[in-house]
Amino acid sequence: MAERKRVEVPEGVKKKEVSGVPESFPFEISPMFEGERVRKGDMYVELGGPSQPGFELVIALPKDQVEDMKVTLIGPDLDEMEEGKAYPYAMIYYVAGDQVDNDLEPVIERRNHDFQNYIEGYMHLNQRYDIWIRISKGAIKKGLKSLTEIALATMFLFKNELPFIEKIEAVYITDKELVEKLLNEMAMPIYEERDARVEQLHDEDVDEFYSCTLCQSFAPTNVCIVSPDRPSLCGAITWFDGRAAARVDPEGPNRAVPKGECIDPIGGEYTGVNEFAKEESGGEYDRIKLHSFFEYPHTSCGCFEVIGFYMPEVDGIGWVHRGYPDPAPNGLTFSTMAGQTGGGKQVVGFLGIGIAYFRSKKFIQADGGWYRTVWMPKELKERVLKYIPEDMRDKIATEEDAKTIEELKEFLKRVNHPVVTGVVRPVDGKKITEGWKEEEEVEEVVEEKAEEAPAEAAAAQPAQPQQVMMPMQPMQMPAVPQIQMPQIQLPAAGQQPGIKLIIKDAKIIIDKVIIRGKEEKKGGK
Repeated sequence: MAERKRVEVPEGVKKKEVSGVPESFPFEISPMFEGERVRKGDMYVELGGPSQPGFELVIALPKDQVEDMKVTLIGPDLDEMEEGKAYPYAMIYYVAGDQVDNDLEPVIERRNHDFQNYIEGYMHLNQRYDIWIRISKGAIKKGLKSLTEIALATMFLFKNELPFIEKIEAVYITDKELVEKLLNEMAMPIYEERDARVEQLHDEDVDEFYSCTLCQSFAPTNVCIVSPDRPSLCGAITWFDGRAAARVDPEGPNRAVPKGECIDPIGGEYTGVNEFAKEESGGEYDRIKLHSFFEYPHTSCGCFEVIGFYMPEVDGIGWVHRGYPDPAPNGLTFSTMAGQTGGGKQVVGFLGIGIAYFRSKKFIQADGGWYRTVWMPKELKERVLKYIPEDMRDKIATEEDAKTIEELKEFLKRVNHPVVTGVVRPVDGKKITEGWKEEEEVEEVVEEKAEEAPAEAAAAQPAQPQQVMMPMQPMQMPAVPQIQMPQIQLPAAGQQPGIKLIIKDAKIIIDKVIIRGKEEKKGGK
């Protein structure tokens, strides 16, 4: 078991200590500020995020080792930070109480996202080692002077909303060297320990799953279902964590979800989950398959650690994690795809997941799992390498093998990836894709016919292109900012001028794409 202990403060570092709840705070605290976004132009400073290390961690300790409502800040405070810059950030909380144990650590930790977003002018995104904080210029102008004020307000909310916490103490760190040291030596071993607990338990071994609705402040229709084989999208909540949370707060964001009848054991569809999803999404969704990428996929919030994206050119799925800055082979970055994937939507072709889901034996098993996976950043692949089947480890490309679709095609052909010849999913031995062979044969047939047909006949009657069917479900396309249609002439009565139609902020849904040649006019001309 990873060791739980207090942080040892190195000698010579800048340190500030504050205790007790002040009579007032220089900011408002209310659920009305949930979902508040601090844009770059309104930002005073950024903490953690894409360019700086950061993490949040809750550690359960005996009562005599926790000094209630005390905060220690190690490193520069807000008044020493330069406007517009990004800084390292760690938030560590020691908690104690008769009901508090290690099982509750990740549950309490995840509520940091909830409570800190109650603070006016303070934006908290993501979780664990992906935290991304922004403090607004308005909050500074209003009187916010120190991160200790943020810590005290957060601890006040913890004790007020979670009464089983009898004592709480905070250590906030902005010293980069110490943040990186504690992330690697203290936080990561604890995260790994939590994730490993659930590997021996599976969906069929339990009678109920658990929900997480913390992200509904940013994604109102998102319904996160946490099962033994599918952790939360943010990666912070496992089935054991959900059970612990429901035990101490049965009406909170982590509630028990009866499985009901299993409709699809491969896709992971249950009547109880469908009923819960319909209720919690306000009727937006009534079907969810926990282990499917294409058919009724799980909704995606915005705190997901990884995005899966379908590439029809190779009939395969790629995965990209939040820390990868470059475009994937489809030409899109993580942040660009996040805009299409997040918001609590059920989008066929994109899927948000937690990194721990790669550990699951049911990892998108309805669509072939690892045998449908064609690309991942090297950093992500190395992190989950031991969970990739041995016969697939050298067949999944990274940015070192392919940065474009064409490069990816060549790589997949060279290693004879299953998508090239057709994917057979391991769970039931069913062949679920036909591979590229049929496409190549169609191209050859079209070329042969074109060579055989006389030029005159081709001019008189163009060959009909083959109908192309995409191997996907109907897909919601990204919002189109503006589409300008060609001029349309009105009927001639009164010589009315032509009009121009402009459609703004539209969403286009395409069920099928059919390509046909230009039809011959009546009369043969």
